[in-house]
Amino acid sequence: MDIDRELTEAERTPLLTKDGAALLQRMLEHERTPRFTHRCGDRLTAEGLRRVKDFEKGLRAAKKGWRAGEVPTWVESFARDCSLNVPLYRRNGTDSNRFLQLPTVTRADLATEPWSFVPDHQPLDDLIFYGTSGTSGHPIKVLSHPEVSSKYLALLKAALGLHGIDLNGGAQNVSIVLVCAQNYTYTYASISSLLGGAGFLKLNLNPLEWKEPSDREKFLDDMQPEVYSGDPISLYELSKLSLKHRPKALVSSAMALSDGWKDELEKHFGCPVIDLYSSNECRLMAAKVMGGHSIVPHDLFVEILDENGVQCAEGERGEITITCPRNPFLPLVRYRTGDYASLKFTTKAPLLIGLEGRPPTQFVTTTGTILNNVDISFMLYAHPIAQYKLHQNADRGLSFSHAGVMADEDIRKILLDLFGHGQKLRIDTLKNDADSGKVRQYSSDVKDLDPRKATRAYQRLEWDPSTKN
Repeated sequence: MDIDRELTEAERTPLLTKDGAALLQRMLEHERTPRFTHRCGDRLTAEGLRRVKDFEKGLRAAKKGWRAGEVPTWVESFARDCSLNVPLYRRNGTDSNRFLQLPTVTRADLATEPWSFVPDHQPLDDLIFYGTSGTSGHPIKVLSHPEVSSKYLALLKAALGLHGIDLNGGAQNVSIVLVCAQNYTYTYASISSLLGGAGFLKLNLNPLEWKEPSDREKFLDDMQPEVYSGDPISLYELSKLSLKHRPKALVSSAMALSDGWKDELEKHFGCPVIDLYSSNECRLMAAKVMGGHSIVPHDLFVEILDENGVQCAEGERGEITITCPRNPFLPLVRYRTGDYASLKFTTKAPLLIGLEGRPPTQFVTTTGTILNNVDISFMLYAHPIAQYKLHQNADRGLSFSHAGVMADEDIRKILLDLFGHGQKLRIDTLKNDADSGKVRQYSSDVKDLDPRKATRAYQRLEWDPSTKN
């Protein structure tokens, strides 16, 4: 396929039906529709959809648990295969017959050479990738396969099912609206073959991306999504809109959700808020239930390791380390996530207790407006920074530490353009953190920031890092 040409709609969504095409046209051409910055489809063929449905059947039927100290047979077999066929694991000497003796890998490995995770025998025809800087300090390019995204929807349905919620799907419905609250992000309308031709929308609540700010309420109420998905920041922005339609549930992921904010959202929208634990590398891993975060996938093995890489006992806190074969371009064997919890074994599925993931961080500019940390990531993403940290002090001054080849004066210009040219800013070299795998990229000591009273610093950014496809 010529990567320089734009995909046709038939290539984006091979299983698109007449009804699905009508729904897609309605989303794209609605009189209140926002500016879409991307075109996207699930790219599922009939055979691909069959495999995704088989995954969903396995998800419903499989036993997800294992006993303390046990390594499931499928995990050992998968690790042995990776040691033979995946360059990184082969080079690292992951040829031990004992899984627990295998070396761990980190996000730093993925940031440095993502291609080394691709198995020798993996065809590249369906290779896709997306870039993210996340909140870890290591910008990465995640290599993936179209079926991985549809399998995420199967996992999302399972997570909703833990709370007694089902998606109707169907080509007359918009099932999911993913909302963002950023200066810039990819936005698009698409159709999900797994959900029976239902609509999926990714939208930016930035009012500058709409013809009129009021179009956001009118468009969303017309779409009547079954579920809204987002992070704690974007769901707060959603709650500020005067929406009449009420969804079946809200889904929060990507950042830690406090119990207090969860309660407020549930009261406001009159529906459950489901807190997911997910990552760019593995996607959905667990959903919060009574007592902790329940492991959702049947193809995910979780260990809790201490700083020396030794498995922690049940109930002992350590680093969440995962093994998962789902992404054919990114098989993960003992991948240290940089997140922390303890593990509790139950008869249904293991629980992550006291999960400490990525907290949402907002920054204050010199004019008192709020910046989302994702907006900062966006502005720095295309530049040669291997890793960085940004901290806002209690006096609202900034400290930026980085590793890479980008000049300090160029970093200063970007940050001052965002925060204001009267902003106090100190720039240093990041010391030793690059070897630690994952650092807390964003942090703040500002205590008096109330997002309910503050103004968000929206800008309209025209730079589009997406490819045509």
